[in-house]
Amino acid sequence: MEDFLISLLILFLSFISLTLFVLFYKHKSLFSYPNTPPGAIGLPIIGESLEFLSTGWKGEPEKFIFDRLNKYKSDIFKTSIVGVPAAIFCGPVCNKFLFSNENKLVTSWWPDSVNKIFPASTEINSKESAIRLKKLLPRFLKPEALQRYIGVMDELAQRHFASSWENREHVLVFPLAKSFTFSLACRLFLSLEDRIHVERLSEPFQNIAAGIISMPIDLPGTPFNRAIKASNFVRKELLSIVRQRKSDLAEGKASPTQDILSHMLLTCDEIGQYMNESAIADNILGLLIGGHDTASAACTFIVKYLAELPQIYDRVYREQMEIAKAKAKAKGELLKWEDIQKMKYSWNVACEVLRLASPLQGAFREAINDFVFNGFNIPKGWKLYWSSNSTHKNHAYFPEPYKFDPSRFEGNGPAPYTFVPFGGGPRMCPGKEYAKLEILVFMHNLVKRFKWTKLLEKEKIIVDPLPIPEKGLPVRLFPHKTLSL
Repeated sequence: MEDFLISLLILFLSFISLTLFVLFYKHKSLFSYPNTPPGAIGLPIIGESLEFLSTGWKGEPEKFIFDRLNKYKSDIFKTSIVGVPAAIFCGPVCNKFLFSNENKLVTSWWPDSVNKIFPASTEINSKESAIRLKKLLPRFLKPEALQRYIGVMDELAQRHFASSWENREHVLVFPLAKSFTFSLACRLFLSLEDRIHVERLSEPFQNIAAGIISMPIDLPGTPFNRAIKASNFVRKELLSIVRQRKSDLAEGKASPTQDILSHMLLTCDEIGQYMNESAIADNILGLLIGGHDTASAACTFIVKYLAELPQIYDRVYREQMEIAKAKAKAKGELLKWEDIQKMKYSWNVACEVLRLASPLQGAFREAINDFVFNGFNIPKGWKLYWSSNSTHKNHAYFPEPYKFDPSRFEGNGPAPYTFVPFGGGPRMCPGKEYAKLEILVFMHNLVKRFKWTKLLEKEKIIVDPLPIPEKGLPVRLFPHKTLSL
């Protein structure tokens, strides 16, 4: 019996050793292409993922990038952060190359973990879905089209501040900002205004956002597992909304131009095919994530920096109060496009927030052909990652990069391809103008009502994958007594 157990143990250890050998050999072979960028490949499957994620959890995601830039003395280095070979591209030259070669040398790519959270419909894959959606969005998200929604944004913002901020001594900013941007996305994308229905969707969306770039461990209780379950729930809810809208359109109860949902249902592609209901639900899910999560982070950090920098707050306040006084004379007229154009300093402040606390840390591409860049071979199939922090927090492009200075955006602003909070090229975020409007409407309604101070002076910032104040940014509110300067 003892000999049998020893033999069994030897067999087990041999199996483990063989498995590890195969994993290490396969992992190393993936990086064996000659003359690739310098770098380390880390452990099989895990690679350098833990260090990549942990620097974000510590509130300094740029450390992973800058440590390697200093070590390898190269704007491109290799690593493995998603279980596959990856090259990190840093700096404006690299950004320009990647953004300019979309669908020529590179194409968009998401880790398999993202596809598990956002499962594409059975008829189209996520890449095809994204391409189709890209063609649908400009009609609704370009500045000319968005002008008609400014009043709606302002009205919803007024209700939000009246119900959730006014008559309160303390508030928790981050969840309130998420509530505002999510309600706004539901209203403009789905014409969904019922508060109970919006709240029923809101909590699962928080789980989705928390699990998108988490470790892809699908075990009960993990962020990844919660995100998958939340995604399935939300998709069912959205599918019900899509089917109801389809019925309402057929019966003349809904307008063909009232929102993006109606447009998706009624617009065919070049060969006359319409998106099926599941594909529309998938796309709306992605839009709702993109349409509120990044903007809510930006709004939160605007509150943070305006609390810390009273001289910046005062200039924003003066600019916004000039607009507010004119509106008061017009008997409470809602914001218009002309008012948004007057918010130049406020937008410079918002841009500086987007630089220092960029909601988009970077994004992946995939090499669709072998190519050579900066003297290095990039094999077909390698993943490429561009990092916003490689320029946003680099003194070579932004002197004193950790200093808050809105004047960086005056005149011609930063050099091309250095300020990339929305990406660039054909893959630039189509919601850039939408985000700008909702951020400025939020700022206008906030500063004309309150001044505030932070309750936690040294609150930790976590990046996972968006920058988030660890405790939600609690602040003490000081309401303005009048709308006079």
